[in-house]
Amino acid sequence: MSQTKYTRKDFLKTSALGIAAVVFGSSFTRSFDFSDKPYFKLKPIGRTFSLEDYYIWCSSPIWGEDGKVHLFYSRWKKEKGMSGWIRGSEICRAEADSPFEEFQHKQVIFSPRGGEFWDATTCHNPLITKVEDDYYLFFMGNSNGKTNTKRIGLATSKSLDGDWKRPEQPLLLPGEKGAWDDHCTTNPAFVKGNDGKYWLFYKSWNTEEYETQKGTVRGNRKYGLAKADSPLGPYKKVTENPVIDFSAMPNNAQLEDAFIWKQKGKFHMVARDMGFFNHEYGLHLTSKDGLRWTKPEIAYLNMQSYIDEPNPPKHLKRFGRLERPMILMSKDGTKPQFLFGATQGGKFETSTAFAFEILNK
Repeated sequence: MSQTKYTRKDFLKTSALGIAAVVFGSSFTRSFDFSDKPYFKLKPIGRTFSLEDYYIWCSSPIWGEDGKVHLFYSRWKKEKGMSGWIRGSEICRAEADSPFEEFQHKQVIFSPRGGEFWDATTCHNPLITKVEDDYYLFFMGNSNGKTNTKRIGLATSKSLDGDWKRPEQPLLLPGEKGAWDDHCTTNPAFVKGNDGKYWLFYKSWNTEEYETQKGTVRGNRKYGLAKADSPLGPYKKVTENPVIDFSAMPNNAQLEDAFIWKQKGKFHMVARDMGFFNHEYGLHLTSKDGLRWTKPEIAYLNMQSYIDEPNPPKHLKRFGRLERPMILMSKDGTKPQFLFGATQGGKFETSTAFAFEILNK
């Protein structure tokens, strides 16, 4: 099993930031001068997409052949509350003339199908990409409104506005009972590897740990890697799994919502922190082979470090986090140009898409 190793000294150094945020609040982390600066230098664009009566999540952008930015996102009814993503989310497409403009909803791509389908009760976690002349839409569905039936699926189309060929079966299944990944497959991240194969990263965790652990966050989320000769699969899990594993660290540290890209021969990951520093920051890791990843550094800070907004209503308990980070690369595909994510708040008191311009040279 391959996993990143950290010493106790490493953990004490990095966890100081998270402890400070808990004890003193986010205002402390804004003013404290830490040696680890965020990897991304960000300029906020703002809440670029919101809908009345809906929560917006999972904003996956792509440049269209029309020069516009197409945003594949998930949404669910406001009346369902924040937890509605697990039992009623649908995947849609919006577009804007540029990342600096407000997006407009264009179409519903997939809604839950009901019945005995694997995506009967939710469609979530869209990730849009293009390989040669085809568009590939990775997503997560479930069949019982719970986490233990979450499965990654893959739809294909010749154009961004469809028609989309919807899968009748999931693309990747969980491991055998007792395995580290026996609970689900979710949060897909996709990239072409340096071995010529297509790499699908997925998040999962162990069911027994999830059902028996106490605390606010149960289970320890890890990332696995599966490879295929074609984007369509079949995908075979690598023997080195899990490739991201923080379970040996204190405080049940973990990450989720990974997005992966290749830049100058190296693989980069941005993800949401779940206890390495705190639960509000983003993490940045790199790898040469997709198996062994560097110690996480801060990718971005909490939202209060970039924008000032009024205190949220009490039902928005995750206000201040940028979750589901997604990168819009430059049109030539050589470098990250914009960071998209989902965050609670906005004029409808739900959640919205939020965009940053990346100023790194």
